[in-house]
Amino acid sequence: MTLQAKLDAFKADFEAGRPPYSVPRDVIDVMHRATAELKASGLAERALSVGDRSPDFALKDGDGREVRIADLLASGPVALTFYRGVWCPYCNMELQALQEALPEIEAAGGSLLAISPQSAPNSRKSARQNKLGFPILSDPGNEVAAAFGLRFELPDYLVELYQRLGNDLPAFNLDPSWTLPMPARFVVGRDGRILYANVEPDYTRRPEPEELLPALRGDALAAAA
Repeated sequence: MTLQAKLDAFKADFEAGRPPYSVPRDVIDVMHRATAELKASGLAERALSVGDRSPDFALKDGDGREVRIADLLASGPVALTFYRGVWCPYCNMELQALQEALPEIEAAGGSLLAISPQSAPNSRKSARQNKLGFPILSDPGNEVAAAFGLRFELPDYLVELYQRLGNDLPAFNLDPSWTLPMPARFVVGRDGRILYANVEPDYTRRPEPEELLPALRGDALAAAA
């Protein structure tokens, strides 16, 4: 089953109000409204894309180790995935799918980083629960996400819903702002240029991990030529 098929199956159960979530319809309606407004904003179209230069950044993993993209690019292309946090079931399914694809990503000469605004303890939880073999980096204030054009502020009505559901993003992220990144994937080549980009304002939709491979392999071949 593809990643998107798994996400669609989960979404169908979730939006039908089936256990264990048993979500009322008004919650679903608010989420649909927020997604529609984010799509209509055009933010995704203004994010960095193929041919743009990736921002240089250094972030810390869940154990406090600093990871610099420049250091990784010295050895090969880098695949990046931006996600919302371990509280998001769609994100967890995506991370698990990327973990399954990790051997192919590494065989293509690439490395993989996941980036979210969550605090270090939550990054450790994310890695542990999803049994990940690649780094999860904390992006305080979504600053790196903003450099890629992914950061957005939650509308007031969505903040109210999150609070009602007990999803306190400022506490979860150790950041007073109510901001999130749009889910996104990039491949950055050794020269710092973006070779693949997928930005999705609908958090229930994610590309298949295999879509990263042509860009990774192409960069490796170019370096060997």
